[in-house]
This record gives sequence, structure tokens and C-alpha cells, in this order.
Amino acid sequence: MTHWLVANPKAGTGERGREFWLEQLAAAGVPAPECCEFDDQRWTDRVQPGDTVLVAGGDGSVNRGARLCRRKQAVLAVLPSGTANDFARNLGLPEAPDQICALIAQGITQRVDVAEFGDQLFLNVAHIGLGTLPVRESESTEKKLFGRFSYGIGLLRRINANRGFKAEIRCDKGFVKGRWLSIAVASGAFFGGGNEIPQAAANDGQLDVIAVKPRPLFQLLLTFLMVRLNRRSPRRTSTLIHLKGSHCTVRTGKPKTVTADGDVVGQTPLDVTCRPGVLQVIGAQVVATGSDEQTARAEPAGS
Repeated sequence: MTHWLVANPKAGTGERGREFWLEQLAAAGVPAPECCEFDDQRWTDRVQPGDTVLVAGGDGSVNRGARLCRRKQAVLAVLPSGTANDFARNLGLPEAPDQICALIAQGITQRVDVAEFGDQLFLNVAHIGLGTLPVRESESTEKKLFGRFSYGIGLLRRINANRGFKAEIRCDKGFVKGRWLSIAVASGAFFGGGNEIPQAAANDGQLDVIAVKPRPLFQLLLTFLMVRLNRRSPRRTSTLIHLKGSHCTVRTGKPKTVTADGDVVGQTPLDVTCRPGVLQVIGAQVVATGSDEQTARAEPAGS
């Protein structure tokens, strides 16, 4: 089995680069990985089933690693180094780098879902509407200065300037249409640097669709505050809709930009299907939000 290390030097503050993780991995007893770059496709042809692809970067880099691991039946190991690191939160990875590397050395794995749309996938969330603005407009210097809070800063700058857009949302468990400020389709339980999606997990076999209607800023903030405190989404309110299903389509009156895992990926319509348990990852537990059973235990290595 081979370990492959891909590090994004532009991720986050740049403090957790290749050399940082090589030292941590060596101290944990992980065999010396082969260092490579996503832009060099020659090494990807050599990846074999059961190999471990270690990705040091943000959610965008992890997304690229997941696509490779899905195609090659390899194991994905996340080395959180970006701004948001939401997939690392979904996996319940420890914050301490040495503890993450210890999990890699032990080969502790679990299986998680991926959300597929066309020939692409996402691990955390796809956004339409206001939720795309932080990706489209956040400057790299601002992200380095404010970290994950830069996403919220981007939204507050524009929230009063957006009147919403018309869209139809269809899941296998519901259908709604109207004018929306933002639509999020999530495979995991976290987005935007740690914001929770209530009653969700990256291995529950479900997509969570959160649609927000255009409302005054105070009403929006009050709704989000109540959801965060209760850790549950109301089924229907005048502000927020929460739908679940294994398949979801979003059709808009006019084409709208779609972002996924921190990158612009195309335009609407968006057609997403959840693929349960198809990605094997390093980690001890998957976090489940807003439920009595807060975590789902990992599967044995090699399962």
C-alpha cells in the first residue's frame, strides 16, 4: 500500500504546508508518502485500490482528492489546512495534527456519502443564490485575515441588496416553489466554517435542502439564531424550508451560479443524487448534528 501526499500551498494561512505535514506524519510512524501535485496527472495512474491519498488543503482540494479516491477505490485522508475545513468537521477529526496522523498510522477508516451531480461531486454543500457570494467575492487576503468568518462578512455585505430569485425545488420527500434568497443542498452536516445543518450526518444516506426566503435582516438573523439554539430545523416557517431526500433537483427561472465545496462548478438547473457509503476515509467517527445519538461509529479498517 502506498501513501500519496498532495498539499495545496495556497490553502488557509499557508502555515500547514507539505513540510509541516511530513514532519507530523513521520513522528506518527506513517510510511514516507510520495509527494505529488494535482496538476501532474502522471501519478494518479499509479494509484491502486487500498492506497491512501493524503490531502493537505481546504474543502476544494479535499473534493479533488475524493474524486480520485472514488475512481480508484483508494482511501482519503484529510489533513485540514484550509479556511473552512467543513469536511474535517463532518468526520469528527481531532484538531491536533498529531492525533490526525495517529489515525492515519492506525488505518482507522469509515465510509461516508458523496453527492453526485453530472460528472462532479461534492462532500459538504452546494449553494445557489446568496450562499455563492462568499466564494465568488471573498478576496484571498480577506480569507487569510478573517479566516472562516470571511464567509459571514461576505454575506452581511450583500444581504440587503438581494431580492431573491424564483426556483422550484423537488426532492423524493417534498416539492416547493417560490422566491428564494439562498438554496443549499448538503451531503454533510456542516458548511461555511462550522455552521450546522440540524439532524444531518455525512453517512445518513440523505441530502438536506435548506431554502431561505427573502426577509428583512433582523428576521433572518432571528430565524438562524433559533435554529442554532434548538439544533432542529422547523418543517415550515415564513423564512426557512428544510427538505430531505436521496435525490434533489433545483430549477430556476434564469440560470444561476452554483458553487460546491468552495468552488464555482456551473449553473442551474442542479440535479443531485446521494451515493451512500461510497467513499472510504480516515477517521474515528462521523458527527451527527441535532440528534440523540450524536455520532455514528467508524467501520473497521479495510471494510
